[in-house]
Amino acid sequence: MLPLKEATAAKHKIAEQMPFNQRMFRGEMNKHDYLLYLQQQLAVFSGMEEAGLPHPALNRSDKVRQDIEEIEKTGVQAEGVLPVTKEYVEYLKGLSDEDRLPHVYLNYLAVMFGGQMMKKVVPSSGKMYEFDDMPGAMQAVRRVQKDEWADEVNRGFDYSIKMFAELEEHSKVS
Repeated sequence: MLPLKEATAAKHKIAEQMPFNQRMFRGEMNKHDYLLYLQQQLAVFSGMEEAGLPHPALNRSDKVRQDIEEIEKTGVQAEGVLPVTKEYVEYLKGLSDEDRLPHVYLNYLAVMFGGQMMKKVVPSSGKMYEFDDMPGAMQAVRRVQKDEWADEVNRGFDYSIKMFAELEEHSKVS
């Protein structure tokens, strides 16, 4: 069995190379598109946080709401949660606490690691990327991490890839 990082590297690379994600990393995100992205993140995080997380510092919902409010105060409004995001949240709700952990690994560590670069280039203060106890939160996820999670993490990447595609398609028409 491959280590988790290796077993998920191909899907990780695809997700990173999605045009919407690339625009975010390059700092080319307008407030409307970023707000729509934040709304997707809020839906996913809220769904997972209802079931509980391995460490309280992982909770992102309140931080994402702060970023959303900051952008909305400038008069920018977005449409809400996209169909693929709703599908992913429903999928997550159907998982056991144990089976949801690979998605915690995927979504929260992405914000922890990639987010530190993103925070500098997004059109908000980037509260979503701020952790009160990043080392403790990271260790809590690493303690439960298993190589056997590869299929489920890759399934989560599939949803992320579809989400980035929908976000990109939506940004072209708005």
